[in-house]
Amino acid sequence: MLDIRLLREDPDAIKNRIKTRGGDAWELIDEILACDEKRRSGETDKQTLQSDRNRISKEIGVLKKEGKDSSAIETEVRGIGERIKAIGIEADAAEARQTELLLQVPNLPHDACPIGEDEESNPLVREWGEKPSFDFEPKDHVAIGSDLSLFDFELGTRVSSSGFITFTGPGAKLQRALIQFLLDLQTEEHGYREVSPPFIINRDSMFGTGQLPKFEDDMYALEDGAFFLAPTAEVPVTNLYREQLLQEEELPIKLTAYTPCFRREAGSAGRESRGMIRMHQFDKVELVNIVHPDESTAMLEKLTAEAETVLQRLGLHYRTIELCTGDIGFSSAKTYDIEVWAPGHGGYLEVSSCSNFGDYQTRRMRLRFKDENGKNRFCHTLNGSGTALPRLYVALIETYQQADGSILLPEALIPYVGSEKIS
Repeated sequence: MLDIRLLREDPDAIKNRIKTRGGDAWELIDEILACDEKRRSGETDKQTLQSDRNRISKEIGVLKKEGKDSSAIETEVRGIGERIKAIGIEADAAEARQTELLLQVPNLPHDACPIGEDEESNPLVREWGEKPSFDFEPKDHVAIGSDLSLFDFELGTRVSSSGFITFTGPGAKLQRALIQFLLDLQTEEHGYREVSPPFIINRDSMFGTGQLPKFEDDMYALEDGAFFLAPTAEVPVTNLYREQLLQEEELPIKLTAYTPCFRREAGSAGRESRGMIRMHQFDKVELVNIVHPDESTAMLEKLTAEAETVLQRLGLHYRTIELCTGDIGFSSAKTYDIEVWAPGHGGYLEVSSCSNFGDYQTRRMRLRFKDENGKNRFCHTLNGSGTALPRLYVALIETYQQADGSILLPEALIPYVGSEKIS
């Protein structure tokens, strides 16, 4: 949620920055400020009336002490009390409406975020490795998985519906190995603390990280919207610190977690949703940073490098792009997407998204820290999809497929799988 003081100070500048995202959220700014003015003037009027009531009430005591009639003044005091109550109701309504509108306004793009309308304007930051070459026609992951009995879409549909998968035999072991590899890498080499959070999340937590109210239709709701299945590991992990007041020396906090994730939106039909590329349930290992505001820009670069290390250790060709203002997520101020090359698919797949949210989430969560001067300030949060497992899985088996139909695993995974080949 945006700081209302920013809107008061320069509303036109805020509108212009939000406009670069596309959409019409900038049109809400004037109503937000009108609610803010009504709320603030109401508070001022209440204070004035309360002062008048206190002053006049003293006169009642004097009159009674002198044995004089105070009924007229008592009537006046009751009238002031009724006015105070009415103004309070109006001010509370204005504040509630202001909050409702603020929750619909996306984060401000970072000053360094490239301006553009859509993904076509996203600049390439860097590439790593080379696209693999084959002396045979490479298969896609659906064919490889079928030939080696790694997973079964029909079984997933049988027990649930389309958009779900069942990993089987060596495929299930490979999935488990990838999760363990990712957690070990981030905890043992990059200083993350592993947590295992709940996968069912309350409504306040969904508001805290910005999934609600905008994306409610994409979520799996329980108990009439009181709880939700985790749409991304970012939500439960970041909200572990909701409504906390931290000490400055506790920062930065670096957390990693494995969770399954659940989303109703599975994407459009076609090549981008074939097989396990887009599913309603998928595994993810998440990276979350809670940091000092002065350090969040540098920490985003570090977080992105930590996510890239995964692909480097697995020897997978990838590229990192920066999202323009028209493509960044609702809560993000600045984002890097890491896209891995999947040769059988014949294209790049987004496998990690690393974002700096500034204080947008922490204002919603009321997550603060006490600085060296004793002032309470909002932390900054960062999130990196340490890796979305389905797309990593796709790129891995397509990259390391062999002419004989087997998969020759990269060295980093051999200790976790227990063999160098899946056949």
